[in-house]
Amino acid sequence: MGMPLARSPVFRLSRERRVADIVAAARCVFEDKGYDDALISDIAARADVVEGTIYRYFENKRALFASVIEQWYGEMLLDHDEKLQEIRGTRNRLRFMICRHLEAIHEQPALSRLVFQVLRTGTDYRQTAVFELNRAYTRKIVGIVKEGQVRGEFRSDIQLRLVRDIIYGCIEHQTWAFLRGEGDFSPDVAADAIAELVYRGLAMPGPDSHGHERSLDLVDRLTHVAGRLEGLDGNAARDL
Repeated sequence: MGMPLARSPVFRLSRERRVADIVAAARCVFEDKGYDDALISDIAARADVVEGTIYRYFENKRALFASVIEQWYGEMLLDHDEKLQEIRGTRNRLRFMICRHLEAIHEQPALSRLVFQVLRTGTDYRQTAVFELNRAYTRKIVGIVKEGQVRGEFRSDIQLRLVRDIIYGCIEHQTWAFLRGEGDFSPDVAADAIAELVYRGLAMPGPDSHGHERSLDLVDRLTHVAGRLEGLDGNAARDL
């Protein structure tokens, strides 16, 4: 009798690696085809797995898409945590957060559109991990404003949620035309304008009474803008 043939070793990917590969493939397909036209079969082919493997880890396409966005938010949160440690000054930190959000939209318009069109329109959005990640994401800017209040840079009577809504509502309205495919925008230029407007509106008035009146007037105008934004798109203000 001949010697038994040696069996080739079977390499099995870990669950974590398999899920990561599927999510990476799904991200590419969703970016290329959008949500409605993305098929599980397309994602399976790109991930080099059978469709059944995807359903082993994800209940449906919406759950898989939510995982793609969770990963994206996680990447942004990690980036912010690392870079904020190196930035000094309330104005600079405020501008950084605004600019990074604008850059994320500019760099990933397809994913940004899908967050608005697919996830945030769902009745279950507030029960998703993405909603909680989004809250953690926007709380960073609230923390920066709080620090400004503690240092005496900002007025203490400002409503922090209102400031958050003003900033992210303004960003959404500044970028919505771009997300519809109508023109372009500069994240740096937009960040400079928004950060300057918000910083001046929050800043403690100087000894000059005219400066005090100008500061109060700007805060009143910002408050009015926030109210209009909520009226135009309630979800934009509440979900952030």
